[in-house]
Amino acid sequence: MESRLDHLVCLTPDDYKRRGDHRAAHWKLLAHGDSWFSFASAKVDAHANLLEELMFSQPTLAVSCAGHHNALRRMVDLEGSPDFVELLDGEETWDGILLSVGGNDLVSAAQVPAIHAGEPTPLHLRLLRRQTEWGAPGAGVGRYFSEEGWATYSQYIRANLKHILSLRDDGPNQGKPIFMHCYAVPTPRPAGAEDASGPWLYPALKAYAIPQADWAAMSRSMVSKLAALLKACAADTAQFPNLHVFDSTQVPIAPAALGTSGISGDWHNEIHLNHSGCFKIARAWSTQIEAVLSGKPLVAEVPKGGRGKRGG
Repeated sequence: MESRLDHLVCLTPDDYKRRGDHRAAHWKLLAHGDSWFSFASAKVDAHANLLEELMFSQPTLAVSCAGHHNALRRMVDLEGSPDFVELLDGEETWDGILLSVGGNDLVSAAQVPAIHAGEPTPLHLRLLRRQTEWGAPGAGVGRYFSEEGWATYSQYIRANLKHILSLRDDGPNQGKPIFMHCYAVPTPRPAGAEDASGPWLYPALKAYAIPQADWAAMSRSMVSKLAALLKACAADTAQFPNLHVFDSTQVPIAPAALGTSGISGDWHNEIHLNHSGCFKIARAWSTQIEAVLSGKPLVAEVPKGGRGKRGG
């Protein structure tokens, strides 16, 4: 029989400090990240939140710096997140750290224009190739990628992850597990957010004249490359000790329909999931996190569907 699962309790740093006594929590986690984690009320009203869909068999508390001021735009923004740095490197001890990072960096890299200030942008500073630079058709969607740009992006991700681990290991949380997720594969489409941001991939692929028939495969390739990069980091335990990466690309998410501009499939807009999408990924990721926290062998579990308690 499956044990009872409850959503973790999410608090802002201010709420955490005000409450004081948190002995009821079996596990206490520190979280930060991009809009997939952002849980300020205005953000929740706009789209779902992966963090609040995590479920555990023991009372679990997460103090989230995501959305406390602004969600991370880039991984390097962690340096300018005083709440996160103070809580990670101060006197507080945590059972683990949850991070949602890398997705905004991938989108930003895809958005770098081919021409800037009248001058061509070097290939090592962008992810996409202009039509005159495309490779042979036999290369598939790889013909549109700048491998030089991907090498730059990979170096940036690795350097930032090492910095995060150095922050962890510079205080009382030395060696504590860090949990990261990969991202689901979005459908490039004209579906922006309620705050007028976005769409994100859709205009980038149009600007580079990439055929619409290849958009879905392009999106999958980019997100899969990021997942492979993050998993390779986690596998390198010498440089990235106790880093755990969950491959969200393996969770069956209902794709949005091409050309739609609103909620479609498991998606709220182009790059943010709705509640059913968040539940599917969070349910599977929770299993991995709890296995590490409890020291039990991980039993793979991929949800067949359904929705979380919070509705869709």
